[in-house]
Amino acid sequence: PCRSSRGRRVSRQVWGGTFHAVATRLLRQYGRAIGLPTGFTVLDRSDAEDLMNLVRRELKLAEARGRFPLKGTCVSIYSRTVNACDSIQHTVKQHFPWCDPFLDDLKRLFQAYVDRKEAQHALDYDDLLLFWSALLDDDAAGERIRKMFDRVLVDEYQDTNVLQAGILKKLCPDGRGLTVVGDGAQSIYAFRGATVKNILDFPRQFPGTTVVKLEENYRSTQPILDATNQVIGQARRRYQKELWSSRKEGELPQLVECLDEDEQSEFVVERILERREEGVPLVQQAVLFRASHHSLSLELELNHRGIPYHKYGGLKFAEAAHVKDLIAFLRLAENPLDVVSATRVLLLLPGIGQRRCEQIVKLLHESHGDFSAWADFTPPKATQSYWKQFVALMQTLAASRGKRSDVQADVHAVRLFYQPLLETKYENPVERGRDLEQLEKLASRSRSRLNFLTEMTLDPPSSTQDLPDNPWKDEDYLILSTIHSAKGLEWDIVYIIHAADGNIPSDMATEDEEQIEEERRLFYVAMTRAKNRLYICHPVRYYFSGRHHGDEHSFSNRTRFLPDQILDFFEPVQAWKDRDEANPEDDAWQTSLRTVEIRRRIKHFWR
Repeated sequence: PCRSSRGRRVSRQVWGGTFHAVATRLLRQYGRAIGLPTGFTVLDRSDAEDLMNLVRRELKLAEARGRFPLKGTCVSIYSRTVNACDSIQHTVKQHFPWCDPFLDDLKRLFQAYVDRKEAQHALDYDDLLLFWSALLDDDAAGERIRKMFDRVLVDEYQDTNVLQAGILKKLCPDGRGLTVVGDGAQSIYAFRGATVKNILDFPRQFPGTTVVKLEENYRSTQPILDATNQVIGQARRRYQKELWSSRKEGELPQLVECLDEDEQSEFVVERILERREEGVPLVQQAVLFRASHHSLSLELELNHRGIPYHKYGGLKFAEAAHVKDLIAFLRLAENPLDVVSATRVLLLLPGIGQRRCEQIVKLLHESHGDFSAWADFTPPKATQSYWKQFVALMQTLAASRGKRSDVQADVHAVRLFYQPLLETKYENPVERGRDLEQLEKLASRSRSRLNFLTEMTLDPPSSTQDLPDNPWKDEDYLILSTIHSAKGLEWDIVYIIHAADGNIPSDMATEDEEQIEEERRLFYVAMTRAKNRLYICHPVRYYFSGRHHGDEHSFSNRTRFLPDQILDFFEPVQAWKDRDEANPEDDAWQTSLRTVEIRRRIKHFWR
């Protein structure tokens, strides 16, 4: 156990969690100092989008002339503005320029969105940080919180945003007791508002900072590290460091040139099977890519060969529709003012549409959240077989609001009611039902329903693969993952596919130097996932409309992050099966290249 020098147990005095989790805990304890109710509801990203959409429709912005931003874009603009501590004008101009004509309407929408959250006692992820920052500005509460912590340690500091850095500055104004750990070379979340400047500028923000470089790498072989050092060494601004390993022996990373996407898939699958025969299980091999759709050809080949795989980079478990349905019952019981959850639950019932749903929600609000107000409501005929049981369920759940309760029993009760709705609403109800059984097991770990809901919102399982006793997991399976989702993970063998300019870096992220530098760091992250072997593959040509629907294609260059001067750190491999057909020096290839480029220029002229 953790004890002070006097032998006093202090482990229970140590706080740990994400910024959002710590913010939630502090706001529940001290939020009243700034006017927050302690029982507020936390909205996840999907819930925030749904609420934004409700307000968007009420303001009739969806009916406005022009292409008004959809709910997801609206939340992205709102969130980026808040986390970057920036103006909405600058956020839109820099990151959402096509939304500029709607700037005034967006301001009106966001003001109404804030009002609606306040009325519902709800906070989204951004609010948790905003109110924590405001709490530290309060003289009494701020001073009390600062005295709570002698030491503050922040991990993965390269992934923090401006608002989070500001919170740390308020928590430790002079930097005493503050330690941050991070790797500026792995800052890859600018699209979420993170800025690499936080870690690069830390010594300037806190004069007297001691910088400790951790250069020994316990994961990769030295040949892999030599190559990754060369890649990140091209960065314009970074901490100077050279990774090294005691594992000096090993193969050079292979730089594999493939004829096209199909041949890339064939090459990767053949190597995967070869390595498996050598004793490397599938689960210790991973294929990484910049964007989720880059794996489609590979997935077809894997399915054709009957190779099981699991793909990361999609929906989190708590974002799956059937999981959100069940959680909505619990959230509504905990906060009857939660319009998003009420709407989701009511629309599950047959016979209830949007207009009838609004009437029922209004009844609940007029009764100040008393579910007995629904008992006398006459539902549509199609709903009658569910209605009494539904109202009784909500009354039972509401009775334990704000108290310690058997959360597993609550989830079980909702699951029993929801099961027939699940069977009529979704495909694959058996698999979805198994997910909900696992959710019930997770609930047994929580002290209270509010605690369970907070955990499922702030720190949900990343997928059903994270759940205990998952019955759908194959004994051995290959890993497919976007590079972003692979951060922090490692495998014996890593295959990076589509390492061609336009994919790495993405052609959508080359508008300025900062974007290109982030793409370089992303490629570095992908390379450093490998422990023993690394393959970097890039097709020489890409077909415009599929290989079997025409021969119009373009040629690609390998990623700019592998310039000629560092190629000695890689083993070159050509995967072409027909060298004569695939020779880039062939006149036909050169003629095709010129034709494609001319057509592209002509089309671009009119854009």
